[in-house]
Amino acid sequence: MLAEHGDRLAGFDPRARLILAALLALTVVSLQTSSAGSIALLAAGAIARLGGVSPQRLRYLLPLELLMLVLLLTLPFSVPGTPLLTFGPLVASREGGLLALLILFKANAVVLILFGLVGSLGAGAAVHALARLGLPSKLCQMLLLTLRQIDLVGDEYARMRLAMRARAFVPRSDRHSWRALGWLIGMLLVRSLARARRVADAMRCRGFDGQLRLPQRLRWRRRDTLLLLGALPLLAGLLLLDRWGWGGWTGWAESRLAGGV
Repeated sequence: MLAEHGDRLAGFDPRARLILAALLALTVVSLQTSSAGSIALLAAGAIARLGGVSPQRLRYLLPLELLMLVLLLTLPFSVPGTPLLTFGPLVASREGGLLALLILFKANAVVLILFGLVGSLGAGAAVHALARLGLPSKLCQMLLLTLRQIDLVGDEYARMRLAMRARAFVPRSDRHSWRALGWLIGMLLVRSLARARRVADAMRCRGFDGQLRLPQRLRWRRRDTLLLLGALPLLAGLLLLDRWGWGGWTGWAESRLAGGV
């Protein structure tokens, strides 16, 4: 879970949060201008804050930011257009820089939206909400078991790494270290398979018959509908801003004022 105690969206139905996350993500992905992408990033940051995602939790974005850094450094030199910077035979274009910024804004916006609306739900609530929305039961089971297995494999990996450090293992770029890391990966796969079998045996002992049980009773309320309706102006505003830009908005306003006069 990525949320802390400040989740102001906890009172809404998980299905409404999933639907809103999907609508926002699809809208952000469809944007084509950096100005609309920047507004979407600001809105996504506000949503993440409402979802209880603290600034300390943003460290989970570090792998994404490293990938975006590589993109910012390489994409301007691979897209033809108006020259912006020149480094010997390499020419960075303005169009490539804007495209890199657009991808940066969109990627971070989508991740923050998922953090605020989905990440704070927890695995069980999110999977149950997907099942209530009509996702196939088998797929929901696979998703729930996969999330559970990831935690188990992570715990097993932490124990094995602790055992290696207790034996004074220090990874280096030599044959012994690579062999030890290979054994680590192999034993991790073997132990994860054994843990998966124990989980399957425990499920059968508890009467699991292959059907996903949904003990949570979800109730759609009026505020859930209002949440989705309240997000429509944001979605429409992003799409219109992406279509017209700031100049289009200004020209439209001036024409309306001139018509009124």
